[in-house]
Amino acid sequence: MTIPSSAASPPWQWEPDRLRRALQQGQARLPARVDPYGPALPAPGKPAAVLVPFVPTPQGWQVLFIRRAEHPHDPHSGQVSFPGGRREPSDPDAPTTALRETHEEVGLPPTAIELWLPLPRHRTASNYWVEPWVGQVRDWPRPLRLQPAEVAWTFTVPLAWLADPRHLERRWRRVHGVLVPTYYFHWPQAPIWGATARVVVSLLNALGLLHLPPV
Repeated sequence: MTIPSSAASPPWQWEPDRLRRALQQGQARLPARVDPYGPALPAPGKPAAVLVPFVPTPQGWQVLFIRRAEHPHDPHSGQVSFPGGRREPSDPDAPTTALRETHEEVGLPPTAIELWLPLPRHRTASNYWVEPWVGQVRDWPRPLRLQPAEVAWTFTVPLAWLADPRHLERRWRRVHGVLVPTYYFHWPQAPIWGATARVVVSLLNALGLLHLPPV
């Protein structure tokens, strides 16, 4: 599916090649990594990767999120995130991890994803270094097959909505004894916050839609 674009159109209406080029150009403005916790967490941290899936719709680009299943002893239980997870020893690189986890969690095979580029690595409160990879889901809409032990449900959010500063709040939280800033996107279905929100801010900064610090 091709989204029509014009010289004056906003990024959520751009064609895939133009959006990808804009992200590549904006990537140079971003830091290599985002770490709000510093020495409060031990080095080196555990490697992980997620997919930031762009899906085309008649109204413009949207971003696919998952809401994690509820588990009583999981600190990320019930939170909104992107599909992804820990890098396994058998994964040769972060893109492989992001594609493998996406296939396991929501049933999108690697052939359904066109990877574009990475965003800055983000350190999480659980001491993972998460490498986000932006990509387009091909032939959307297409059926998803959720892994119920991992994913409760999925939803998409318009890029135009994410870019509206009225939907974004900056709060402060104390984590591991450190007071850290945290972004909250007030999506009606579920709040988007923590490392996932920081990844979204990096994405919007790369496109020039926001000009905010990564944390």
